[in-house]
Amino acid sequence: MESDSVSENKSGREAFWRANKRLIFVLLSIWLIVSLGCGVWWIEWLNQYTIGELPLGFWIAQQGSIYTFVLLILIYAIGADRLERKYGVEE
Repeated sequence: MESDSVSENKSGREAFWRANKRLIFVLLSIWLIVSLGCGVWWIEWLNQYTIGELPLGFWIAQQGSIYTFVLLILIYAIGADRLERKYGVEE
């Protein structure tokens, strides 16, 4: 009987880590798009718009990617907490 609960716990942890890696991949992809895409690839197009007196591409490269990163950390913390409760692996 004990091996059943161990294997059930192991499958729950494996499912948790699959879901957790998927969450991390999605969030890092968003960060890549914002930081590299908006700060480098599409900067000329974004610079036609301004925030105050600063071109939008410059603003995203200097400030927006940092704000996005902090927001993604918050989203990850909330998402990981939900996944831990869902798969029963909370600390």
